[in-house]
Amino acid sequence: MPLTPTAKIWMDGELVDWDKATIHVLTHSLHYGTAVFEGIRAYPTAKGPAVFRLKEHIARLFRSAHILDLDIPYSEVEISRAVRDTVRASGLDGCYIRPLVYLGYGEMGLNPLLSKVAVSVAVWPWAAYLGEEGVANGIRLKVSSWARHDSRSMPTAAKATGMYINSSLAKVEAVRAGYDEALMLTTDGFISEGTGENLFLVRDGAIVATPNSAVGALEGITASAVRKIATDLGYPYREELTRRPDLYLADEAFLTGTAAEIVPVASVDDREVGSGKPGPVTQAIQQVFFETVRGERDEYSDWLDYVG
Repeated sequence: MPLTPTAKIWMDGELVDWDKATIHVLTHSLHYGTAVFEGIRAYPTAKGPAVFRLKEHIARLFRSAHILDLDIPYSEVEISRAVRDTVRASGLDGCYIRPLVYLGYGEMGLNPLLSKVAVSVAVWPWAAYLGEEGVANGIRLKVSSWARHDSRSMPTAAKATGMYINSSLAKVEAVRAGYDEALMLTTDGFISEGTGENLFLVRDGAIVATPNSAVGALEGITASAVRKIATDLGYPYREELTRRPDLYLADEAFLTGTAAEIVPVASVDDREVGSGKPGPVTQAIQQVFFETVRGERDEYSDWLDYVG
């Protein structure tokens, strides 16, 4: 999706004009991918824009930075304030938010320890990542030929920029083949995740999720919200290792993620999942989720951080 410029981007403590938010071509992270980021959404509500699970997202940003040994020169409170300030400056009711922690200009080479850590926060309008049609009626999924990173070779618990080459390769393969999204397996053949989403299966009315740490999948913040919603709705929930045929034989399946939100899976590798349409469990969770982000569910009100 093409970017729509907004008024300001926060860069190391200052709100600067969109077109002036630039970096040097020899910025360390541009060459080596040593950076961490978050994807966050703010939604329109009756009380104004509200950021969904801001505290949890910023906490994960700091965990990712710790894994990569990046010392963020701001506190979690300061970065959260920067997010709210940038959303407020945009004048948008709803937007996508991208905090980025990266190594700046001044040093070069594979040793990142001498490079200065910089931080930015940008926001922009972003519609449904996999399309409104996908949210409503389901997407076509393809199991990728690219395996998910192994945690012995890459720190899969970190949301790091360079690691997303893996996801980009899988995404391009799927799109060129006529699918909406790719699903990645581990090198042992277990289901891991989409290119930027966690996967849930539904079997006999129960929700089955993969144990993220065991399959190299990122611990999703939207996924954790889904676990809570599903439990509150009375659906049995469990985690277990699953393989490709388990997805083919599921009654329902859906992807979750900040960008994707909650998207039903209509088919995998040209095989319909269940009826090939969004199932009742998926629809029930979708309904509660979208009511929540719009500020219409009091029981989950602590998930919203109002910009004011």
